[in-house]
Formats: sequence, C-alpha cells, structure tokens
Amino acid sequence: MERAIFVDRVVVAEAARECGFELAGVAPAVPVAEFDHYERWLEQGMAAGMSYMSGRRAELRRDARRLLPSARSVICVGKLYNTAAPYSTELVDPARGWISRYAWARDYHDVMRRSLERLARRLRDLTGTAFEYKVCVDTSPLLERSYARLAGLGWIAKNTCLINERHGSWFFLGELLTSLELEPDLPPPDRCGSCTRCIDACPTNAIVPSPSTGGPQWMVDSRRCISYFTIEHRGAIPAEARQGLGRHVFGCDICQDVCPWNRRASRTSDPAFVPREVAPPLEELAALSEEEFRERYRPTPVWRARYRGFLRNVAVAMGNSGQERFREPLARLAASEDPVVGEHAAWALGRLRVE
Repeated sequence: MERAIFVDRVVVAEAARECGFELAGVAPAVPVAEFDHYERWLEQGMAAGMSYMSGRRAELRRDARRLLPSARSVICVGKLYNTAAPYSTELVDPARGWISRYAWARDYHDVMRRSLERLARRLRDLTGTAFEYKVCVDTSPLLERSYARLAGLGWIAKNTCLINERHGSWFFLGELLTSLELEPDLPPPDRCGSCTRCIDACPTNAIVPSPSTGGPQWMVDSRRCISYFTIEHRGAIPAEARQGLGRHVFGCDICQDVCPWNRRASRTSDPAFVPREVAPPLEELAALSEEEFRERYRPTPVWRARYRGFLRNVAVAMGNSGQERFREPLARLAASEDPVVGEHAAWALGRLRVE
C-alpha cells in the first residue's frame, strides 16, 4: 500500500477545475451511513423493475472499498450541464414533448470518464506517486450522492438530488477512488428547510416520506416516477400511471425546475453540452423509423429508452396533449407491429375522444 500522502483539498479542487469540473471535494473511503436508508428503499419495492440495483450490486454500494480494496479517499466531482434553455414548467406548446435536460446533448459518461482519467494523471504529477485508482460514473455500484455529500459538494435534498448552494442541482457526478490518503472535506448543512416545492409539484406524487428513522426523510418511489416509466421501464406502462406522465417522452425535470436553489443556477460553458434539441415536436418524433431513431439519439442518453419505449412514450404524450392534430400519427402507431406501441397509441386515441 502507498505511503500516506496528505494533499490539501484546495490543490485537489484546483486540479479538478483544470480537468473541466466545476465542483470537487474529497470524502474518506468509508462505509456510508445512507446505506441502511438505501436498503429500506429496496425493501419497500421502490426500485420497481430496476433489478440491477439490488442483490450483489446493492451490497457493493455499502463501501467504496468493495470496488477498490486499497481505496483511502473518494474524490467526488461535479460537471455542470445547465444551459440557458427554458425549464419544462415553461413549456406551453401542446405539440411538443419534453426530454430531460441532462439528455439534450451528447452522452455524458464518456465526457466524465475521460476527464476523470485526466484528473488521475494530474494527481500523479502533483504527488510524484504511482497510486491505484478506479474511475466511477453513475453506472458503477456506488452511493455517489452520499460520498458527494461527505465531500462537501452539496446536500441531498427532499427530491433526492444533490444541491450545491452556489450552483444548484444541474450537474453530473463522478468519482475517482484512490489509494492516496487525501485531506477530506466536510459535508455542508441541509438548506432545504421547510420548503416542499418539489414534493408539491410532482404530478405523480413520487416523492414520499421515508419509513425509516435517521438519514434522509424523503424517498423517490420509482413506481410513481415519470423518469422511471419513460427511461427504465420496459413493456407496457400501467394504464393508471399514463395520464400523470403528461408530455414527457424521456425523463422529468419538474422537481428541479421548481427548486428555489435553481433560480440562478450556474450554466455550463462546455461545448459538449450544447443542446442538440429542446422540446421536439411530437409528430416529428412519432414518424421516426428505427434507423432514424438510432442516428438521432445513439450519441445521447435518450438511446437508453430504446426505440420501442420511446415510441410508447411519444404515444402517451400525444394522448395527454388532447390535440386532435395527433389523430393521424396515433392511428399509424396503433397499427404498429409492436404490440406495446400499438396498445399505447390506441389508449392515446381514446384520450383524444374524451378531450
């Protein structure tokens, strides 16, 4: 194991800025207290169909050292993706669908990984030491918001997002697990106070009280969450959940859009996150062939919904719009060879009849 090298947190933060991160801090590589809360969340069934979050991969999240046994420190970084484009709560055109803000540009995973690798090289130059490390983005089994809180990047809000007092909540998280023993930061206080705007604004009541004592007081129930249904859920969306999805075709930003800490949220200057499109026309999306969908969305997070799921979401959004103009494209989708797409389009046509 490497000798203990204490690097000032300011030096780490400066190195992270040189590598393109607006936020950075250091947490000790220790078990996180929120893991018990995470277990309760799983036991309550709130992960819905996301089986990859339970079982062995759940246990890995208990301690960063399960991913890197030699880890002593977790360098947590944040990368802004907010732009000047309007929030979903400002979208008034019923002919357009909403794609979550984080998915407007290229897939962030590659950007984050490359920058974290660059940070590892920079730290090797600064310390003059060859150390072990592991790069993590959100696909790694790590309670990254918990470590980011310990690293001083922000507090975990009632909507379960991490909020930074200066920058808001529009940032991607990444981690560099390292065998270096670095000077740790301190977690900030929770500044949500008595505010419940995110809870009140959620159209599907997905932000629910935690049944456990201690730890976070609120959870997101994926069985009610718009983001879960439009991104992670495979197959048919329960009929009783469809109306609450509104015109969301991929993800949801409402709980962040209404957050007072995002009123003056910082904006990115990174060209990698310049929006390719914001609130595209639903009729245009409904006409995409599978090849066109691949060409348009393969480089972006929207690809995760898959073609079938995306058209399913578009059909629901058109039905919820109540616009008669969507009758013809919905009729075409209702005749789809895919039974899931066809069934949701038929449901949407029924919505047009009752508007």
